[in-house]
Amino acid sequence: MARLCQAQGVELTVFHGRGGTASRGGGQTHRAVLALPRQALQGRLRYTVQGESINESFGLGSIALRHLERAAGATALASGSLDSSAPDHRWEAWGQLLDEIARDSRSCYRALVYEDETFFEYFRSATPIDVIERMPIGSRPASRRSRQGIENLRAIPWVFSWTQSRHLISGWYGLGTALELAQQRHGDERLREIAENCPFLQVLLDDVELELATADMPIASRYADLAGSQGEPIFSRIREEHRRTVEAVLRFRQSEALLERRPALRRSIYLRNPYVDPMSLLQVSLLGRWRAGQREDAELFQALLATVNGIANGLQSTG
Repeated sequence: MARLCQAQGVELTVFHGRGGTASRGGGQTHRAVLALPRQALQGRLRYTVQGESINESFGLGSIALRHLERAAGATALASGSLDSSAPDHRWEAWGQLLDEIARDSRSCYRALVYEDETFFEYFRSATPIDVIERMPIGSRPASRRSRQGIENLRAIPWVFSWTQSRHLISGWYGLGTALELAQQRHGDERLREIAENCPFLQVLLDDVELELATADMPIASRYADLAGSQGEPIFSRIREEHRRTVEAVLRFRQSEALLERRPALRRSIYLRNPYVDPMSLLQVSLLGRWRAGQREDAELFQALLATVNGIANGLQSTG
């Protein structure tokens, strides 16, 4: 797009819709800006912030100023530190591998979410989506139409549900399979060289590491129990892909542990998570009781709302 606009004399402005989580365009704004291809920024950047994330980034004057300074600084740096009109030929070499990773990740993800006929029922049972649908949040309903189905669900309740149930599949599922396939085709040395030099892939792996570290498969297994015996095949696939993705990311980055390069964030997550676990276990129990009562017990529903808010604050993520 940048090359085409430049050839036609059209000014291109990147407009980035940023959500609260990595799977909805969240993450570190300044690093995302610096990861764009060189020609994409010509001194301009426009982005919108999800309503639920506004307070985090702009709730205090000093934080808002710092946030804007970093975004503006990254835009200026990306636009002026190099000859932004000259093509960066490294992207041509990186592009093929990135396309392969994207294709294989998407295929793996869709095989679970869209092609497994039992998945939708697992989603409805193993996450608190039925609570989130009843919450007075946002200006739009959870689904785009009255019909049920993954295709009709809006992004926020989709990601929110997987975050609450500690699966977080929307932020990492499929990448492990894609990295394994890339390793078989290109070898570890080639992948590591790209991981160290491609800004886009660096940011992607940073975001995925955060999602993997926040996810908790033992806690997620308690939610999977709500789906009964029919849920075990789905959760087994999720658990195996989580293991595969963690191993692939660590091998790719030559790290011993997730978030090894961001120790302050790593400490923060592993300090918070154990305090969230009791709320997650309470939510699982309340979901079972509320559903057994045909979702009519108002007191149980209020208790469930408290757990949803508590987990969201503990994980510092709504979706």
